[in-house]
Amino acid sequence: MVERASVRFQGGIMVGKKVKDSQMTMIMQMTGQDANLAGNVHGGVVMKYIDSTAGIVAIRHTSSNVVTASIDRLDFHSPVYIGDLLTLKACLNMVGRTSLEVGVRVEAESVLSGQVRHTASAYLTFVALGPDGRPIEVPPLILESEEEIRRNEEAKARRELRLAEKIREQSAHAPTSPSREK
Repeated sequence: MVERASVRFQGGIMVGKKVKDSQMTMIMQMTGQDANLAGNVHGGVVMKYIDSTAGIVAIRHTSSNVVTASIDRLDFHSPVYIGDLLTLKACLNMVGRTSLEVGVRVEAESVLSGQVRHTASAYLTFVALGPDGRPIEVPPLILESEEEIRRNEEAKARRELRLAEKIREQSAHAPTSPSREK
């Protein structure tokens, strides 16, 4: 087996990685600098932490630099307040040739009451980049549980919807040529 930039190859074939090899949980306490005048944490602050946490998962899997290509279905379910512990749980759902989808679940915990609230969920797509800044092939994803298989199938469906939407947008913005009359 040969090691190349932390990606393993065996017989010239890139070795897959398991979901658990790159998943992570990040926890931080929200402070006044994260919040608006009403004491609610800004959605943009939560979005930044979602992107950062998902990016670490993508980097762990690809062993390369990554860029955020899209964020799907960022839904806010309940507010986060000053003093809450913000917990972000992120793991890979799907891997393509050069891109990958990471799911993130965000929970807020009141440190005084211990109450935990599901605050937000999001799906992010990243593209792995080589040293030249161009997309590179990423290791395949090894699915080990029914839950991972379900998440993978749902991610594939989201990808199909994204691609279909992209085609609709491109055709809607395509320049129309004037008709030629003879």
